[in-house]
Amino acid sequence: MGKDNTPGSDEARAARLRELYTGGERPFDPEDLVMARGLEPTPERVEEARRLIEEKGAAAIERYLP
Repeated sequence: MGKDNTPGSDEARAARLRELYTGGERPFDPEDLVMARGLEPTPERVEEARRLIEEKGAAAIERYLP
């Protein structure tokens, strides 16, 4: 028998949980940080984000993501 992916099923719930992540637990780039701040990624903002990532690491994006 196939998988039960109907909304509310255990398999559907498990699939959604696998897709959820927060903060810096996955790789991110400067453009991601700019967009997490709710801004349009301009060259100046991307460069600022790049410096912030070099300085603070994952903490740079964790400030903006749950």
